[in-house]
Amino acid sequence: MVYPKPFMRLQELREMGLPNEFLQEAYRSKGQTFAQKINPVKRNSPIVFDTENFEKWRINRCKAENAGIQRA
Repeated sequence: MVYPKPFMRLQELREMGLPNEFLQEAYRSKGQTFAQKINPVKRNSPIVFDTENFEKWRINRCKAENAGIQRA
């Protein structure tokens, strides 16, 4: 997937067609280093994603999911 900017807000990624649940799961995944709030102290601060590292995480996740599928 090609992203227009190196850092994008959660809302921008949703507008590109990525599901909100998937983005929230990525943000909340343990050990992730690609998404953070602009100001962690503020409750409603926007979440920003480093798109390059997010794409690497997304591809690795897809590979892991496909590896777990039992083939007949």
